[in-house]
Amino acid sequence: MKQRVIKENDLFLLTDENGDIPPGSTDGCGLYTRDTRFLSRLELSINGVKPVLLESTAETNCQAVFRLTNPHMEANGQIKLWRESVEMLRHRFIQDGVLYESVSYTNYSPKRVAFETTLAFGADFADMFVVRGIQAGRIGSVTGIGVQDERIVIRYAGADGIARETRIAWNVRADRVSPDGSVTFSIELEPRETRTIEFTVTPVIEGENVPEPRPREEALQLLDASYRVWEQTSTSVDSDLDIFNRLYRRGMLDLRMLLTDLGHGPFPVAGLPWYAVPFGRDSLIAALQMLSANPDVALGTLRTMAAYQGSKVDPWRDETPGKIMHEIRYGELANTNQIPFTPYYGSVDSTPLFIVLAVEYYRWTGDLDAIRELMPALERALAWIDESGDLDNDGFIEYHSVSSNGIANQGWKDSGDSIVHDSGEFAQSPIALAEVQGYVYLAKTGMAGIFRKLGRNAEAEALERSAAELKLRFDRLFWMPDESFYAIALDRDKRQVRSVTSNPGHLLMTGLADEARAERIVRRLTAPDMFSGYGIRTMSEQSAGYNPMSYHNGSVWPHDNSLCLIGMSRMGFTEEALRVAGGLMRAAEHFEYARLPELFCGYPDSLGRPVPYPVACSPQAWAAGTPLVFLQVFLGLDPDVPEGVIRLRPALPDGMNRLNVRGLRIGSGTLSLTVTRREGSAAPTVSVEHNSTGCELRVLHAIHHQDAQH
Repeated sequence: MKQRVIKENDLFLLTDENGDIPPGSTDGCGLYTRDTRFLSRLELSINGVKPVLLESTAETNCQAVFRLTNPHMEANGQIKLWRESVEMLRHRFIQDGVLYESVSYTNYSPKRVAFETTLAFGADFADMFVVRGIQAGRIGSVTGIGVQDERIVIRYAGADGIARETRIAWNVRADRVSPDGSVTFSIELEPRETRTIEFTVTPVIEGENVPEPRPREEALQLLDASYRVWEQTSTSVDSDLDIFNRLYRRGMLDLRMLLTDLGHGPFPVAGLPWYAVPFGRDSLIAALQMLSANPDVALGTLRTMAAYQGSKVDPWRDETPGKIMHEIRYGELANTNQIPFTPYYGSVDSTPLFIVLAVEYYRWTGDLDAIRELMPALERALAWIDESGDLDNDGFIEYHSVSSNGIANQGWKDSGDSIVHDSGEFAQSPIALAEVQGYVYLAKTGMAGIFRKLGRNAEAEALERSAAELKLRFDRLFWMPDESFYAIALDRDKRQVRSVTSNPGHLLMTGLADEARAERIVRRLTAPDMFSGYGIRTMSEQSAGYNPMSYHNGSVWPHDNSLCLIGMSRMGFTEEALRVAGGLMRAAEHFEYARLPELFCGYPDSLGRPVPYPVACSPQAWAAGTPLVFLQVFLGLDPDVPEGVIRLRPALPDGMNRLNVRGLRIGSGTLSLTVTRREGSAAPTVSVEHNSTGCELRVLHAIHHQDAQH
């Protein structure tokens, strides 16, 4: 079933294609905030019958529209309503913590019609973990439904001692309001007459500010204005390749919807419906992808992560001092400590990625004041890498969950079967992941540069020495000569986990991979066993654990590809990068709204279409951020604001001969330019229309990897 979702800040609504939340829904439909479902039923009927869907869309993410009509209705041989007599147009949006919905009824019959229409509401206040079926537990209960002529209030007493309410109001007098939460209106319409009923639904949590519904048009204007500001302050693109234009626009709309602000600035939550919360790894990677589009999000993400940085040793939450969180939850189970997500710290990569994002934010913006503000958190994160992160003092950071309710695999491939030996045996923790060592290397070398800028030369030299030692040790212990590739990990016995996977592709952007190895990594990533034609698989077809239908062992994840693409572009593997980006763009054409999902199956493109993964999140932040990385690849964009330089190495994909970029925020200003390629010419030309970045622009020729010194 196709679902429709809208979200604004921390409130989101997921419904079926008709716009309903059927009671007893098992696919997560509901109105949610703070990890609690405040509507578990929302059903529209006409004369007690479900309407017929004509069309529905939530393409803009902030508004959804459903067009419906009535089926044929007769009783005792008498026609009550001829089929398709009444059009019902549902329009909804969320603004400042309130859901606004209107239903407009138009009579397209040549005669006067009369009918009843009912909206049925219900709220179970279920915790998100209960909705997902992950965990049952001690919970509270609905204490009553207060019914008035123009208002329903459903009340809940939580096991966490917090009272919650769902307040439902409408703008015209109802004919009946039932104790079960159903509101019925009798409607009479002349031909072509329209009548509109407006509703608001307001979640209320004890101890938090109570949202106040505004007049509908005022609320809609405020919402529209916020989207205009987003567009005006973000990079815009236009090209002669339609699928790229649609992908970029979709990514920007999805990321705008996924932004939430907990008081430290906007950051992207991981994805809908299950992960509409701060998520260390996902939020950090999505913000990294967004640097070319809107660097404010990176700063909001860094501040949010710093605010929740680990401060103590807490085995229940896998917390140690300096560690960056994995995930935070706000529902009843978290508040009563039945789950450890308050926050939970079980990810090995969030901490180095926190530093990586700060380093990259500085390279893009030159904002040294922000780095000074974040420095205490960055120093604690560096200390965590060398202390708590290195579980056995071997110079690598590893993960091992000690929480009884924690996550076993704590890299981005966090399913239980994702780290698998070539024998088919699952690796045992503590586990040192290849890509995480790369993040550490980039974190240390990047922070060394920042320390030098701040005059802290001794600390810079210490970080550089540590990074150089890591590079030598990593190459010696992770390289698999017979595969000409790096192992995904070392297990608890320091054995290589000898599956060929996408993880080492992330090393290309970090500098950890020995330069002599880079070409071999790229060659393998784009070979038929790894490249499906639609993207780089998470695991080689030749590896023992390969399964094209699996979550992590043969599927294609767009964000995973995007991190490989950043490295390919930086290292000059332009042709390969364009090939991978082209495959993902071809895949996107088969998904609704040209939206790249969280993942899809790893079957080859000879099937003629990508095979969807059944429970992929969509929209999902780091999938939405992938088309923004395409822009970096097509421009060959590499800014270094502290050094006063922006490097471009443009290379356009097949089918694109013109790329316009406007308002690209770098340094102290913006850059606007056009890249064009004449028919039959391999080298694009760059025309700069505006440059207020304060940086020198250097346009380089694309490197063909056979000419590079690898």
